[in-house]
Amino acid sequence: MKNNKSAFFAVAVSAMLGMGAIEANAQQTRYKGTVTIHQKDGTKTSINESDLWRIENREDYVYAATKQIQPQKYADVDHVSFDWIAHEVGNISLNYKRDISADELEQAVKDMRTQLGSALNAVYSMRGGKEGGPPQAHAYQFAYNLGPDSYVQYFCVPHSDFPYANFTLRSTYDLCKGSIGGPNVGFSRMKYDMAPTLNAEKIDDMPEIKAIYLTLFNYAAIENVDLFGPLTYYDNKGNFEGSSFEYDRVKDIYYQVKADIDAAIKCFKYYKDHRSEAYKIQIESAIWEYVKLLSSYDIDASDLSVWIRFANSLKLRMAIHMSKVEPATAKQWAEEAVAGGVIENTTDEIGLFPSLFGVSHPLIEIMGWNDIVMGASFINLLQNLDHPYMKYLFTKNSIALEKSKQAVSGTSAPAVTPKGSVYVGMRNGVTPGIDQTADANPYVGYSMLDRTYFAECNPPLYLMKVSEVNFLRAEGALRGWNMGGTAQSFYEQGIRTAYLEDRNYKENEYTKHVEQYLNVNAPKGIAYVDPQGLTPDMPSVTKIGVKWNEDDSKETKLEKIITQKYIASFPYSYESWVDLRRTGYPKLFPILNTEHGDGTIKPGDPKVQTADNIMRRIPWIPDDSQKKEDIKATGIPALSEDTNNKPATDTQMQRLWWDVDAPNF
Repeated sequence: MKNNKSAFFAVAVSAMLGMGAIEANAQQTRYKGTVTIHQKDGTKTSINESDLWRIENREDYVYAATKQIQPQKYADVDHVSFDWIAHEVGNISLNYKRDISADELEQAVKDMRTQLGSALNAVYSMRGGKEGGPPQAHAYQFAYNLGPDSYVQYFCVPHSDFPYANFTLRSTYDLCKGSIGGPNVGFSRMKYDMAPTLNAEKIDDMPEIKAIYLTLFNYAAIENVDLFGPLTYYDNKGNFEGSSFEYDRVKDIYYQVKADIDAAIKCFKYYKDHRSEAYKIQIESAIWEYVKLLSSYDIDASDLSVWIRFANSLKLRMAIHMSKVEPATAKQWAEEAVAGGVIENTTDEIGLFPSLFGVSHPLIEIMGWNDIVMGASFINLLQNLDHPYMKYLFTKNSIALEKSKQAVSGTSAPAVTPKGSVYVGMRNGVTPGIDQTADANPYVGYSMLDRTYFAECNPPLYLMKVSEVNFLRAEGALRGWNMGGTAQSFYEQGIRTAYLEDRNYKENEYTKHVEQYLNVNAPKGIAYVDPQGLTPDMPSVTKIGVKWNEDDSKETKLEKIITQKYIASFPYSYESWVDLRRTGYPKLFPILNTEHGDGTIKPGDPKVQTADNIMRRIPWIPDDSQKKEDIKATGIPALSEDTNNKPATDTQMQRLWWDVDAPNF
């Protein structure tokens, strides 16, 4: 509503503008528009809200401070007028105790078919959905392969030319405007497709569906801030329609998400004992049709306890992220999550199952385009630990590989590496070839996933996997938190449940070898050799084994936990990138050609990836002038406020709130 004030005033507008930190779950009012100072001689001075820091009525003058100029004093003021729109943020309510009949719920679902369909689009987009459909190759590739999948060295892009998309990707850390913003797509669809549904009046007739959607919106928001940093969270969540948007701090978003999670959990708990069986049948139908996320094929979708476990598992993930910046709060959240119930078995997992939608995992098509090969560091890690995947999941070189005439001095690459003779990944950051055929570009002939096996085992696209929760609990226990068990027990169970295959796949090779793997005492010490000799030989950076040893230091135990969590997360890279930044684990090869970035990432140690060689966030790269103004006005200040008001920059090496430059213990 428009609020016109013409009376002389006595208020500090800075608080009203929401410039400072917020309290968790506090309802805010934000204002967008113009304040005009009217002096008695007829002079008018108008200041846009986005430029205004503070305006106050003093005894003899009006004081105004802006972002552009020094504070000004205006004497002989007649009045000050405010012409702006006020809107509340942070107030998605869950009125779950209302009496709602099964018939009312059924009618609400019918009335909201369009909005619920849009919300389903947002759900699909959380793992590469495109144009309202299930996950597909192009969207998945932009969200994962061209960015975080390569940052954590699961994959490497073997060619630089992408003519169909009109961009060139020079190497892993290239600040390529055509691709670097791809991981934003998940939350982008949330704000366009989910937020209108969350704010629709009729959705209050289905509070449980609203609670699920609110949880998923917040899941995507946490993913986004962990990738980019501050986000226009409250404006997007409130479906605010304006020309300028305000960036919120990562810390504030974490606290609000936690509050929303707690509210959703209360809704799910109330449902169990207070809704009729007929009502629950309608909820089950709505979940199958408009949520589509499953914990298993034969799940009873009317049992919302799975969503309690999912919400608590997200809370646990967030707690681990903030363990170095706010350790006391992190411990409280983590123990609260575990006490409330987290994912503990495979039937509790939440994900999208491509086979149920009649599609294949997007990686299968992407591999068919020859747009990815395996990362050298990832393959070398698996080789050194004799991981079960090395027995069946990857292909060897698909062509004979000749030593290049430009080979570096000292390489041990043979003159020719015969076809099908080695497992070999591509060094991340190396200058890729041109062309997508192995005849023209030898990198295309490096190791890939075995497409046949990968298609047969139908890997789900998880949002929360039981192995991750086990490793989260293992780290929490290592930090002295009450996780309901020991670090060793959760670590070992995490490894046992780490495989990427569908849980119902009966020919699962992983389970045949996992017990042997758990007893690997030390790495094999296998060096990486590039068959083309274009990069130097790399000694293994893996110095730890797999077997748990209570006599190990805390740091070694943490490295083991994060290394196995990294393998278990494959091919999902977002959480692995968080772990790499906050802990420095797993140990990986340094990424080459850092000069292709924005100049802030360093080459680091040539033998192992160090903190100055790890990209710490994805910069905002807006083409829209208004977004540039928003970033300048509130984005950069939010980045700064998140890091104790240190000068912040929109760069690849800018640390985020939880990414503290300090020891792990």
